[in-house]
Amino acid sequence: MARPLKKKLGSYPTLLVVFSITLALVVIGLFGLLLVHAHKLSEVVRENLEVQVYLDRDLPETELLRLQQDLGQLPQVAERDGKPQIRFVSKEEGARQLLQSTGEDFRQFLGDNPLRDAYALKIKPEYTDTLHLHQLERSVSTQRGVYEMQYPQDLFASINNNLTRISLVLLGFAAVLVLVVVILINNTIKLALFSQRFLIRSMQLVGATRLFIQRPFLRRATWQGLAAGVLAALILIALLQYAYLEVTELRLLRDDVNLGLLLLGVVLLGVVIGFLSSARAVHKYLKMSLDDLY
Repeated sequence: MARPLKKKLGSYPTLLVVFSITLALVVIGLFGLLLVHAHKLSEVVRENLEVQVYLDRDLPETELLRLQQDLGQLPQVAERDGKPQIRFVSKEEGARQLLQSTGEDFRQFLGDNPLRDAYALKIKPEYTDTLHLHQLERSVSTQRGVYEMQYPQDLFASINNNLTRISLVLLGFAAVLVLVVVILINNTIKLALFSQRFLIRSMQLVGATRLFIQRPFLRRATWQGLAAGVLAALILIALLQYAYLEVTELRLLRDDVNLGLLLLGVVLLGVVIGFLSSARAVHKYLKMSLDDLY
C-alpha cells in the first residue's frame, strides 16, 4: 500500500496547471484585444480630422498644383498608399455644402460667392495635439498663395483629452489585470509543486545539487507555459474571427501588427511566468525545514 500512496503524493496535475494558465492568459489576452482595438479606434478618429487651408483668390492652375505638392510634403500630413491625404474644395463646392447644412442659399441675397478655394488636409494622429497643430499652422502660413488655415480647435482638444483619459483608464485596468494574472498563475504552479515537496527533499538528501533538482521542474514549467500560451493564442484568434463575423465593422479596426505582438506577448508571458513561478516554488521548498514540509 505504501507504493501507490507515494506515487499519489508525487503526482503532478499537468492538465490542471495548463488549463488554469490558459484561462488566465485568455483573460489578459481579451483585455489586450480591447486595448488594441481601442488604440486603432483612436487612430481612425484622429485620421478623419481635417484642417482647412484657404487660398488666395484667383490662383492659376499651376499655382494650385505647386501648392498641393508643397502641402503634401509637410510631415504632419497623413498618407495612404504613399499619397498625401489632400482634398481640393472649390468655393462652388463649399457653397453647396453650406447650402446643404443650412438650407439657405446665401448667394441669392449676396449676389456673389464670398467663399474661397481651399485644401482639406488630413493630419497624422501623432500630430493632432495643440502644439503640433500650431507648428503646422506656422508652416502653412509661410506658403505662397495661402490666405489662412482654420481648424476646430475646441473639437481637436476635446477629442485628444477624451482619448487620453480613456487610454489611461484602460492602461490602469490592464496593469491591475496583469498583476492578478501573474499572482494567479504563480499560485497555481506553487500549489501544483506542493505535491512534489517530498520528492524535492528526497533528491536533496541524497546529495543532488540545487541546479540538478530545479532543472526538470523548470523545464516542465517552461513547456507548460508555452503550451498554455499557444492554446490561449489560438483561442483568442478563434474568438476574434467570430467577432469579425458577427460584427463586420470591427474589421475596420483590425491592426495585424499589434495583434501579432499581443499574441506573441501572451505566449511569452506564459513561458516567463511559468519558469519564474516554478523556480520560486522549488527554491522555497529547498529552503524549508523538514518539519515545515508536513
